Amino acid sequence: MNDRDPRYDAPDSPRSVGWVEAQRVVLASGDNPFVLESGTSLAEVEVEYETYGSLNADASNAILVCHALSGDAHVAGWDARAEQDERPWRSRKPGWWDAMVGPGKFIDTDCYFVVCSNVLGSCYGTTAPASLDPDTGKPYGLRFPVVTVEDWVQLQHRLITHLGIERLHTVIGGSLGGQQALEWALAFPNLVDRCVVLAASPRLSAQGLGFNAVGRHGIMNDPAFVEGDYYDGEPPAIGLAAARMLAHITYLSEQGMDNKFGRRLRSSDKPAFGFGIEFEVESYLDYQGRSFAERFDANSYLYITRAMDYYDAAARWGDGDLGAACRRIKAATMVVSFSTDWLYTPDQCRELGATLLRVGAPVTYLNLPSPYGHDAFLVEIDMLGPLVRDFLASDQGAES
Repeated sequence: MNDRDPRYDAPDSPRSVGWVEAQRVVLASGDNPFVLESGTSLAEVEVEYETYGSLNADASNAILVCHALSGDAHVAGWDARAEQDERPWRSRKPGWWDAMVGPGKFIDTDCYFVVCSNVLGSCYGTTAPASLDPDTGKPYGLRFPVVTVEDWVQLQHRLITHLGIERLHTVIGGSLGGQQALEWALAFPNLVDRCVVLAASPRLSAQGLGFNAVGRHGIMNDPAFVEGDYYDGEPPAIGLAAARMLAHITYLSEQGMDNKFGRRLRSSDKPAFGFGIEFEVESYLDYQGRSFAERFDANSYLYITRAMDYYDAAARWGDGDLGAACRRIKAATMVVSFSTDWLYTPDQCRELGATLLRVGAPVTYLNLPSPYGHDAFLVEIDMLGPLVRDFLASDQGAES
């Protein structure tokens, strides 16, 4: 993606939110600490967030967008600080959902006030393992407390309260963001009118847990990891790159990988009979791993994947019974799966939709055909966008 790519709107386009600047706010202090699900607390929490559009007079048009594992608050537009900020994660590209969010787009910022915040523990501006511990003056590293999806939602609630929003028109997210959206509908049933869960289910499968475990193993056994205290030296880039390569395979699909790469060799019709990068798919994954390691913090990867592991809506809200948990939900809910997603499969998403239907909650479930696997919620905008737009504009809303 760049400013010459015709798929994306330039900053001066009437369909772009234009140049945007992230904002920061302190949402916890010594007098008002943030208590985590684990029972520990943080005396200082700063949150980075972006907003687009304007909040209307009665604050009824707010949409909260929740980002996925490697996402951030930069949903749409162009980061005004990217050229001046040396931190590599400052994106010189449009926001990760720029095709969806903006004036006249499917989430229309002429109509809605859109908010997205970076989650606690990530490395894109909100307090995280790389932040300085006020007690020591050094980065937290693994002394940072373990965080959960539930913690992220509670912190988001503090943010929207700070912004003067008492009730959300919609909360929407894909993948790990979709689990946050679901948690919003469960934790704050009277504050959410609409909930959109994309490519996500109430919990990660055992296979998903396994992939995360292997990724963390690679990071924590990189010699540069040094028990998470690597901030004064070289980061564990090899372990993080390997973790990303493994995870990236789960975001794609067999069909999509065959279509894009097949078994093509990079530069010869014959194998080199060695262990270097020979196949196109190897080159692609190597690039994904190396580029990710340049912009993401390995400790943050550990914390976010562990939060992903722990989330189980049925266990938290229904004592293991998903139906009991879903009875809490008052928001009109749309659940969307994608046919080739094998991280959060159509069967898992369909179970959520069917359970909501069984307990009498207003729900729409769709399984969309796509060769792009789990990443389809980021790619299939022409198909997904009209569905989201119509759902936002419908007269469906939270039950009274």
